[in-house]
Amino acid sequence: MVKFSLDGKIALITGAAHGIGFSMAAALAKAGAKIAFNSSNEASMNKGLEEYKKIGINAKGYVCDVRDEKAVKAMIESITNEIGEIDILVNNAGIIRRIPAVDMDVEEYRNVLDVDLVAPFILSKAVAPSMIRRGGGKIINICSLMSELGRETVSAYAAAKGGLKMLTRTLASEWGKHNIQVNGIGPGYIATSQTAPLREKQTDGSPHPFDSFIIAKTPAERWGKPEDLEGPAVFLASDASDFVNGHILYVDGGILAYIGKQP
Repeated sequence: MVKFSLDGKIALITGAAHGIGFSMAAALAKAGAKIAFNSSNEASMNKGLEEYKKIGINAKGYVCDVRDEKAVKAMIESITNEIGEIDILVNNAGIIRRIPAVDMDVEEYRNVLDVDLVAPFILSKAVAPSMIRRGGGKIINICSLMSELGRETVSAYAAAKGGLKMLTRTLASEWGKHNIQVNGIGPGYIATSQTAPLREKQTDGSPHPFDSFIIAKTPAERWGKPEDLEGPAVFLASDASDFVNGHILYVDGGILAYIGKQP
């Protein structure tokens, strides 16, 4: 459908050399968008470029520390000069540190907030003037179940993702009059290389305890797949979502709707 077409659009997806960022970028490309992505180092960027090439996508990669406002501005300028002005921004880059709060160093806490919360502000602020001048744009922030739920050992991550939810709503409130839609996607537990250790069988052949926990808490009774985020990303990047603003679309198999199985 033409409403979901991204033909002629230019999208920047941060942290999209692999994982869910890569899957969303690939989906945007298949819908017609030209893709730019960043990595924090050259090795990761080059590996990402190889993966895009394997599936027939001519993406452009940039090395950029998303915490650094000057570096972000330079990257945006390079993308504008080499590809064109950005129509779609996906703030996907993020980190998590699983450390009990009493053991977490304050600098480590600040680093998580800088990557997961401050960087999306820096990037959104950097692309907004062009979007305002041209009469519209799409910003998608990758939130989390931890935008809504707390859990032990993830105090910094949950604080950042809760803040990102409210940043999404605030920017939507400020920029909606310029036809800029700022929305979020909140992935549930997704089967990626990063979560693979949590899904490995135990030495006795039984499921990993965390794997069993997630299956029991998810009405779909499975982990999500990176591909599960492709449709939501295309929807929020396309004209189909032009009257959707300040919304967090949770792609979680129903976890947030579910109290859990009766013992």
